Amino acid sequence: MTKFQNDLFLRACKRQHVERTPIWIMRQAGRFLPEYRAVREKADFLTMCKTPELAAEVTIQPVDIIGVDAAIIFSDILVIPEAMGMKLEMIESKGPKFYDPIRTVDDVNKLKDIDPTKNLKFVLDAVSLTKKELNGRVPLIGFAGSPWTLMTYMVEGSGSKNFSEIKKFIYNQPTAAHKLLERISDAVADYLSAKIEAGANAVQIFDTWGGLLSQTDFEEFSLRYIQKIISQIKRKDEPVIVFAKGVHYKLDKIAEAGADVIGLDWTIDLNAARKSVGDKVALQGNLDPTVLYANKKKIKEEAVKVLESFGKGSGHIFNLGHGILPDVTPENAKYLVDVIKEESKKFH
Repeated sequence: MTKFQNDLFLRACKRQHVERTPIWIMRQAGRFLPEYRAVREKADFLTMCKTPELAAEVTIQPVDIIGVDAAIIFSDILVIPEAMGMKLEMIESKGPKFYDPIRTVDDVNKLKDIDPTKNLKFVLDAVSLTKKELNGRVPLIGFAGSPWTLMTYMVEGSGSKNFSEIKKFIYNQPTAAHKLLERISDAVADYLSAKIEAGANAVQIFDTWGGLLSQTDFEEFSLRYIQKIISQIKRKDEPVIVFAKGVHYKLDKIAEAGADVIGLDWTIDLNAARKSVGDKVALQGNLDPTVLYANKKKIKEEAVKVLESFGKGSGHIFNLGHGILPDVTPENAKYLVDVIKEESKKFH
């Protein structure tokens, strides 16, 4: 059992007493830090993901530089489809591209079953190495994409404006879609279990594209598979966080799916969310990431509003409502962290 110098994040995940609200930031290991860009000049994005020493280095940077209360392993959600046999390229300033997107049940059948300890060993090595180098300073979070979000990329082949290919796929070939979702779910559950085994202290499931779906489709094509994964993860008491962007209307259902923490985007009022889920789960979020473009006075005002909207008591992890934007100044990110460390004391 790791003894942490700072275990606020883990205690908040479990809704235990904390002296102040912990904070970490989605995409904190990334382009907004000059130190990250310096490493990135030496290697392309996927090479960084696949080189444990580089992944560990950039994972730890935000702990040292901006003082966050948790580290999140530097990786990408698309390593799973790549391991299943899809050819992935990360195109600078455009994002990911799969060359032969999934369009039929035959394409689904061609995918490989993966063993994370072999096919994704580079991520597990990065987790072990990071854990060793953090040396108990703060907990380490592992993550994966939700089956629906991964399938969206696998079928679209890249990002999209109207997501017509994935919608055609689920409406015209629902059997193939569910077959693919089953396979991705098993892969994700094994992968997250392996990350915990390698030393991750908590895991987060990113359902970035959950908000594309109607309410009934969300339950059918996303939530039930998130639930399946959570039930299959091998863990002792490591918390599971579910972040489903744009899914305000299912918070109670997500809370029932077995998550310990629900991540919220910035369009939801934390107080309303807290009332809707009661004491079943902790909440994570949810400052609008663009607030970090503002001056310090405004950043402080907005950060305090988030703390006030959650209110007094434990069970809140401060975060942005989505990933930090690459052109935010590190100084503003560090200021936000300092504000939370100081201002949140009065809520506990």
